[in-house]
Amino acid sequence: MAADNHESITCHECELPLAIPELTHNQNAHCPRCGYRLTSHKRNHEQAIVSLALTALIFLGFSLPFEFLSFSSQGLAQSMNLPGSIRILANNEYLGLAALLLLVIFILPAAILLSLLYLYTCHLLKVKPLGAARLAKMIYLFLPWSMVEIFLVGVTVSLIKIVSLADVGLGLSFYSYIGFTLTTVATLVYVDKHQIKKTFDVDFPHSKINQSLSIQRTWALLLTSVILYVPANLLPIMYTRTLGQDEPSTIMGGVLLLWKLGSYPIALVIFIASVFVPVAKMIILIWLNYTVQKGFTGNTQSRIFWYRVTEFIGRWSMVDVFVVAILVSLIQLGNLMSIYPGPAAMAFCGVVIATMLAAMTFDTRLMWNNDQRTDNNHGADKQQ
Repeated sequence: MAADNHESITCHECELPLAIPELTHNQNAHCPRCGYRLTSHKRNHEQAIVSLALTALIFLGFSLPFEFLSFSSQGLAQSMNLPGSIRILANNEYLGLAALLLLVIFILPAAILLSLLYLYTCHLLKVKPLGAARLAKMIYLFLPWSMVEIFLVGVTVSLIKIVSLADVGLGLSFYSYIGFTLTTVATLVYVDKHQIKKTFDVDFPHSKINQSLSIQRTWALLLTSVILYVPANLLPIMYTRTLGQDEPSTIMGGVLLLWKLGSYPIALVIFIASVFVPVAKMIILIWLNYTVQKGFTGNTQSRIFWYRVTEFIGRWSMVDVFVVAILVSLIQLGNLMSIYPGPAAMAFCGVVIATMLAAMTFDTRLMWNNDQRTDNNHGADKQQ
């Protein structure tokens, strides 16, 4: 039973039932066992979400119709807007890359913002929103796949690469997309799962623990990511056509080129995001899945820390894919100079998606269940 003025809550990562007191402004509640942040409270968060979400959507609207980037070389020039970049990819039969770009930088972020705007506007107007439970669950389903901030980093890396080749201009849509990214990130700072549950009477049920199914799914996705990682690094991620000659470039080739050009910070960003992070994430998840499969106990705090690291860094590996998408969309000057995606681009997308799904299917509660089962066995032995 929860104490007076306390709310019942179950930890998402270790399934410990808790009673938390009413929080004041900027207070957070953390699970005492695993350290997971259960909820936080920010004063006037409803008004902040409405104003920031609306501002983000306005910025998104302004980022669509105007010029995003322009490129000129040897008297030839080309410009692009964001919808045009997706159209260029689709027209050149890079449908997978076009669909990915459309989803993660437009459709999913816009769906999240519109849902939040609708829910909290209804709340402020004291009107019961229709389909609140469905929308709330959709928001948390889409959140990991909204990659506006990662796309902006990819654009920045693209600019560093292009500046060495030609003159680059920044259009109104570029600055609007920066505004969209900043306000989207700011909106999500105020979004809290427990607060949504309280405000809209939404139930986020905890699924039943199924150890064998979770382990099997995680192994399958990890195996897929390992298989895809080989062509993603050995095959060209893009081709640069100069005066009719195609020059292939692998991920590591791009890193080495940036290093030779003196762009050391950008080279490090690409190396860490595209080479180091995927390997580290796969190794960590393999280790974690093996420990729960074998019923290992102890060192749980360390294991949960590394799991959270993989969750946080996994999405950022998509930077190199966005770099390729931007370069392909912008640099299309025929035989003089054009850039095309290579087979490694979609293979690398597959690596990132598979490792993200592997982290999602891995059930952290299994680590704590193993520990609890061991503690219970020790207690029973003592009683005997």
